[in-house]
Amino acid sequence: MDSVVYDTADAYDADARDDRRGTGAASVARPRALATEAVHAGREELAALGLHAAPIDLSTTYPSYDSRGEAARIDAFAAEGAEPEGPPVYGRLGNPTVARFETALARLEGTESAVAFASGMAALSAVLLVRNAMGLRHVVAVRPLYGCSDHLLTAGLLGSEVTWVDPAGIADALRPDTGLVMVESPANPTLAELDLRAVAHACGSVPLLADNTFATPVLQRPVEQGARLVLHSATKYLGGHGDVMAGVVACDEEFARGLRQVRFATGGVLHPLAGYLLLRGLSTLPVRVRAASSNAAELARRLADDPRVARVHYPRIGGAMIAFEVHGDPHDVIAGVRLITPAVSLGSVDSLIQHPASISHRIVPTEDRHDAGVSDRLLRLSVGLEDVDDLWSDLDGALGFTSGG
Repeated sequence: MDSVVYDTADAYDADARDDRRGTGAASVARPRALATEAVHAGREELAALGLHAAPIDLSTTYPSYDSRGEAARIDAFAAEGAEPEGPPVYGRLGNPTVARFETALARLEGTESAVAFASGMAALSAVLLVRNAMGLRHVVAVRPLYGCSDHLLTAGLLGSEVTWVDPAGIADALRPDTGLVMVESPANPTLAELDLRAVAHACGSVPLLADNTFATPVLQRPVEQGARLVLHSATKYLGGHGDVMAGVVACDEEFARGLRQVRFATGGVLHPLAGYLLLRGLSTLPVRVRAASSNAAELARRLADDPRVARVHYPRIGGAMIAFEVHGDPHDVIAGVRLITPAVSLGSVDSLIQHPASISHRIVPTEDRHDAGVSDRLLRLSVGLEDVDDLWSDLDGALGFTSGG
């Protein structure tokens, strides 16, 4: 083996972390553990309503015989972005089922609010548009990021301008028109980790947006380390079953109001059924992340000891993602798996594997991709809930097909 980037010390101790972690909810006398919040947040009043499962409200519009009051509520939303008081108005302003998911995710991330969108990219786009509307079009970002996030910033499709830096260069890159600093830790796909507290300090008064898709609030809550905005591709671990596409930003209420206005204007709303599935997914999030992380830590150990593997990346924070580089042809590994699914995305109950240089990060220029540590031999493995020995048997067989095996 050439080299291994691998650390299992305290790689995953979510049970102890759950026991210490509160919810940040002022209304709860004794802070509840994350596992408890995952089950109950957004559902507190169901029993009083005579319900057990959260209802799905599929209405696109809502009747009102008070047109003057309706006009006043719409005016207030247009002016401030605050959620309308009273019954819903129209599906593009908000939906009760989606609101339950937003409430729950905000509680898990320890923020005042959360705003859900039709996809993770719609959520990121809304953040950029909020800052652009204030004349703050410059973004400072650290690679690697998810490939489409990288492309959105680099291409300037929303009128933004990006400066790519190492973490140590953040403070020097800030300008009067800098509206955002964006990082991802652990990063997609290399699983590189940043000191979020140090990054937040370097940002000064500029909001830090941390993509927490890989870690989830089970492993870290970036607002506790100074981030103002937490981005999730909710398609991944929050949903957890590969059957819902969504994005969400957890943040303070002031920023949330701007996000709601952009969502209303652009129409990037989350469908109520997706909101229901996400709320249901949150209830098992801690259990799923713990189990998948245990599998991943074991697979990372075995890969690190395999002579066909050149390098293994597994974050100190733990988690269910592994990145590894092979001596042989990575495409042979993709073609060789039978139990693991060769597909994009991640965070599902079943294991997925993909070749970032060909798929998720192909849109990133080759030199930039390589500079960020995304080699052409790198494979990204999202570890699921299967038996770990069955997963290893599949990997072992697929690695045998590589020309270096």
